[in-house]
Order: sequence, then structure tokens, then C-alpha cells
Amino acid sequence: MEHPIITAEEFKEGQILLFDKPLNWTSFQLVNKVRWMIRKSCNIKKIKVGHAGTLDPLATGLLIICTGKFTKRIPELQGQIKEYTGIFSLGATTPSYDLETEVDETFPIDHISEEDITEATKNFIGEIDQYPPVFSALKKDGKRLYEYARKGEKVEIPSRKITIENFEVDAANFPNINFKVVCSKGTYIRSLAHDFGKSLKSGAHLSELLRTKIGEFDVKEALNLEDFENKLPAEI
Repeated sequence: MEHPIITAEEFKEGQILLFDKPLNWTSFQLVNKVRWMIRKSCNIKKIKVGHAGTLDPLATGLLIICTGKFTKRIPELQGQIKEYTGIFSLGATTPSYDLETEVDETFPIDHISEEDITEATKNFIGEIDQYPPVFSALKKDGKRLYEYARKGEKVEIPSRKITIENFEVDAANFPNINFKVVCSKGTYIRSLAHDFGKSLKSGAHLSELLRTKIGEFDVKEALNLEDFENKLPAEI
């Protein structure tokens, strides 16, 4: 597939780049890699590069990266509605609410029917209060929450208002639940997994996550790093 070359001047004037973030990469690592590729291929010393909305290392999918003057648009892009798909695993919890940490508790699942699973989604539609995971990059008293969590220190986290516009589930692979969620900025899908398990009088954690959309931007239009290299002025 042909990719139009982006010049150094165009990067400085501003670009919105859509990437499919690789598994086990932090959003920060991908931004650093993209910045390095631009600087090296365009032979420029400085270029502003930032992302609009963090994805956890164990998540994949759409990450918007802005360059140059378009970094000013990051708050606007971050505020848009997001869509995710993935898998909740019922019957076990982890401290991080995903696979970053080991299972800490198991729960019965025999009492849960497919109808229960579908009904439980209704508890989460609309504006709700959500507690962020303690294993998150949010700050309290100048420290990231995960810094407290990794030391085993207890910390009080206030709930936040979020909005879930759509929440669909498919229990065909029970106890793994395939889901699709359309939600507001600030929603933690890991917390949704944890709360969803509790609502079924069991436990759950997030075992797979893909961000498919941010506003009108779709992961189907996203680049990988090889695609991006083909848009650069010179070979790296």
C-alpha cells in the first residue's frame, strides 16, 4: 500500500497519527519511538510529540499521537467518546484488575446464567460512579497510585463520574465474557471488569482489551511502526 511521505515541516505544522499500540508497550514508549523516528529521518533536533489518551501496556489498539502544533489539540481529542472490545474472565480477581498481577482470590461461578450476565450490564449504563484501580498512573499527594500499590500501602481513592453509553456482552465462551463498551473519557475498563464480577456475586478481571475507536477515529485506519516508517522522508 502506498503511503504519502510526510516532511519535517508538515510534522512541525502538525499531524494526527493513528497507531495500533503493540502489546506490552507503554503509550509513552510508543511516543518516544515515534519521536525518535521523526527526528532521525527528518534530521531535526526537536519536535513536539504527544499522545491523546493512555493505553495500559497489556491493552492494544488505537492510540492517537499528535506532532508539532497539533499537540495543542490533545485535550480536545482525549475528551472524545471511546469504544473498546475485549474479554472479562469471571471467577477470579487480581490486585491490578487485569493480568499485570497474579490471581489473588477465586469465586464461584456455577450460579451465573447467561441471562444474569446480560441483565448485569444494565447496572452500568448511563452516568455511574467508578473507583479507578489502585494500580494506575493517577496521582495522589504527588505519587502515582501504582507506587503505593506496589509497596502494599493502603490509599483512599475517590470515585469519579463516568458515562457508559453502550455495554454489550457475549457469554458463548463462559467463563470468559466477550464485551463491547462505548464510554466517556476517564473510564477504566479494568474497574468495569472488577465491578461487573461483583455485580454477579462473583469476581472478574480484564484479560484482553482492544481500543477500537476514539470519536470518529477507528483502529482500522491505524498504522504499525513499519507502515509509519514508509511515510518518513528517509530510511532509518
